[in-house]
Amino acid sequence: MSMAGNLRKVTSLGRVGGLRKVARLTRRRPRVDLSHPARSPLGSSVVNCVSYRDGVRVPGGSDLVDTVERVRKNRDGFVWLGLHEPTDEEFAGIAELFDLHPLAVEDAVEAHQRPKLERYGETLFAVFKTVCYVEHEQLTATSEVVNTGEIMVFVGEDFVITVRHGMHGSLGPLREELEADAQQLAKGPAAVLHAIADHVVDDYLNVTDAVQADIDQVETDVFAESGARTDPGRIYQLKRELLELKRAVVPLARPVEDLATRPIRVVDPEIQAYFRDVLDHLMRAKEQIASFDELLNSILQAHLAQVTVAQNEDMRKITAWAAVIAVPTMVCGVYGMNFQYMPELHWKFGYPLVIAVISAACLALYRGFRRNGWL
Repeated sequence: MSMAGNLRKVTSLGRVGGLRKVARLTRRRPRVDLSHPARSPLGSSVVNCVSYRDGVRVPGGSDLVDTVERVRKNRDGFVWLGLHEPTDEEFAGIAELFDLHPLAVEDAVEAHQRPKLERYGETLFAVFKTVCYVEHEQLTATSEVVNTGEIMVFVGEDFVITVRHGMHGSLGPLREELEADAQQLAKGPAAVLHAIADHVVDDYLNVTDAVQADIDQVETDVFAESGARTDPGRIYQLKRELLELKRAVVPLARPVEDLATRPIRVVDPEIQAYFRDVLDHLMRAKEQIASFDELLNSILQAHLAQVTVAQNEDMRKITAWAAVIAVPTMVCGVYGMNFQYMPELHWKFGYPLVIAVISAACLALYRGFRRNGWL
């Protein structure tokens, strides 16, 4: 029975006690290959389960319980277990096997957690918000720009458990990169934690670069000649999506700082130097998001000012044309009073004279408004 296949049975055991009883039950089931970076055909939440010794992947073939006992007895490696959206029942056997704290298990199953770092005895529990940029041909008031997920990481002296929520943020490529660097992976579970943190923060930088392109496009549209007609919903949508990104990045600063500076038993001091580099990248992403927020506020204010100016220009044009039309309206109103004795009423040149006066007055008003920029 392969170690990963046995693990799938552990997750389905629930509250049945005894690790040896777990092993006996698993031998009655057919083998299932869970090494593929997708969920197993039987619906298990297990994505991958591998043990490492001196940074080298140990070939499968041994029982999971025996493997964990051997690693703990010989202190010659660790186990990396990857899960995707496990249920309470699926996670119960794993929590018992690795002696995980109930509060951390609840957070890992429930998801929707704030980025944080907590210690439960000898186990470190970290929560990371993953983000990805949603491609779109044109930004609209309803476009989704940023999609988020979560990665929870349990780190002990001889194990790493990753629990992923969401359809993105797969750790398969990251696992392959680490396995290609046996020297780094030999530093233990803390090296895996660093790699995950570095991977997540690099995604933050990639997303901020993509969001900046959207902001630049909106800024160009707002300050174009027809900027007043730009849909303000696009700006508000970007601000909402930026807020989602901010919720993922900003709270992570304190946990990463603790990993980089505070002494933690399961984190080797040599690994803490790598976390300082992650912290530097995180601060860069945080500063970019803050500048984006200020820039969007300025763009929104500029757009509102453009709308106000456009409205004022429209009102001036309406007022100018109303003044021009008022002249013939006034003259026609006077001569439409039906009095018998009025100047030039019976004069044969009276009508041409009135038309000429009206035309001259209207032309003078038009030229005056035109010269002052009202028309």
